[in-house]
Amino acid sequence: MPRNKTVKDYIRTIPDFPHEGIMFRDVTTLFGDARGFRITIDQLLSPYAGERIDKVVGLEARGFILGGAIAHQLSVGFVPIRKKGKLPGNTIEQAYALEYGEAVMEVHDDAIQAGERILMVDDLLATGGTAEAGIRLIERMGGEIVSCAFVIDLPELGGRKKLEALGMDVHTLCEFEGA
Repeated sequence: MPRNKTVKDYIRTIPDFPHEGIMFRDVTTLFGDARGFRITIDQLLSPYAGERIDKVVGLEARGFILGGAIAHQLSVGFVPIRKKGKLPGNTIEQAYALEYGEAVMEVHDDAIQAGERILMVDDLLATGGTAEAGIRLIERMGGEIVSCAFVIDLPELGGRKKLEALGMDVHTLCEFEGA
């Protein structure tokens, strides 16, 4: 009798993308499978049953797909945190380090009200730089982060440790070794 598929079983690995030596974990195969996507959303939500969550924040870009589905399930609002220059209107921004250089994330300055309880989601936790920028933005607006939820953790890159050192609860569905 075949075993039930796990979230990890739906994720495709593409070697040497975007460049040699990288094993790209492609969640589009997970999103494209109705059962896989449903399992993912259910498992991302299950630790927060009974918790008050006011808004879901999704990090660009695959976090938008997950965050929108989770916000729908919770009947709460969704807030996108985007790369600089993608949002109209007044924004606040947060720089973060990349392997070579720096990038900037931004959010509308009125997207989160002080005291709102936030669930932040994305597909992948690697070094934690993007997630940390998201956390800083949420905290600057007075939001209280309930947890940071990810489909995939790459533990060797240290993102979970970075976020936990910031006092964050971190929930992931599966791990892959390597970068």
